Amino acid sequence: MKITTKLFKEIEVDEDKLIHFPQGIIGFPELTDFLLIHDSESEGGIRWMQSIQEPAFAMPVIDPLIVMPDYNPQIEDDLLQPLGEITEDNSLVLVTITVPHEIEKMTVNLKAPIVINGENRKANQIITEDDRYAVKFPIYQILKDNMERAGE
Repeated sequence: MKITTKLFKEIEVDEDKLIHFPQGIIGFPELTDFLLIHDSESEGGIRWMQSIQEPAFAMPVIDPLIVMPDYNPQIEDDLLQPLGEITEDNSLVLVTITVPHEIEKMTVNLKAPIVINGENRKANQIITEDDRYAVKFPIYQILKDNMERAGE
């Protein structure tokens, strides 16, 4: 199947790679199917969750371990149950990125990670009650430092 997106123009979508959010994502419950896009032009590990239902909607996401190596939120088992059996080997955790006009004020939402079961491609954005994590955690300097260390 092909879709035309705002950011990536026309792209071919392998339906086996779709990620399904049975409850949608926070703020957009009607958006349930996404494609995770690895943009070759993105730096610092940033990827995109591209909506299939709304081609104009794509949100930047990142592995939280890139910006906080000890990230390990406490998530209640009943919130993960709809995803099937979750293990370290079959799961992927991402957090959403907010990029304001002043890029130096870029943040991630560590309070509401996206958990994906890689085997059945089901996902959920979960609000954790873990007080160690912020909704707006600044990452610009962290990404800049990471890229400098990597020689990018």
